[in-house]
Amino acid sequence: MAEKRSSKGGEIPQMHNLDDIDRKILAALHHNSRMSYTDLGQQIGLSRVAVQARINALSEKGVIERFTVVINPSKVGLQVSAFFNVDVEPPFLDEVAEKLDEEPAVTSLYHMTGPSTLHMHGIFADMEEMEQFLLEKLYKMPGIVKVESQLLLKRYKSRMGMRL
Repeated sequence: MAEKRSSKGGEIPQMHNLDDIDRKILAALHHNSRMSYTDLGQQIGLSRVAVQARINALSEKGVIERFTVVINPSKVGLQVSAFFNVDVEPPFLDEVAEKLDEEPAVTSLYHMTGPSTLHMHGIFADMEEMEQFLLEKLYKMPGIVKVESQLLLKRYKSRMGMRL
């Protein structure tokens, strides 16, 4: 069981499969994944080679899934951000999820409990593009029973991945 400490001052939860050095590496990479091995090593007191070996091991174990860049949608012309609750008949769930996974506008997709089967987020250039996505793609998929959408008005916080 993880023992949680305050996240103030850079402290992160105790995790049974990570030591203090791993947690320091992950916290630093979460803040800036472009940090060089040399700079990271200087920050936590390890050599560049030791840091590289630790990061490679964390990647091989699946602790680090990938390194990526987070793009601000509005800065690249994607002005409409919407969340969708999609009710899908059970026999069609995997097929619908696989088709939605291939859609560039879909940024996240989750199988949920509760009144809706799938919870999805999408970003679009404008309302017309979102309407086209709904009419030409989502509504035409077999097994879709109901779709509810909510438009994002303002983003206060958004975080990619899990932060320790």
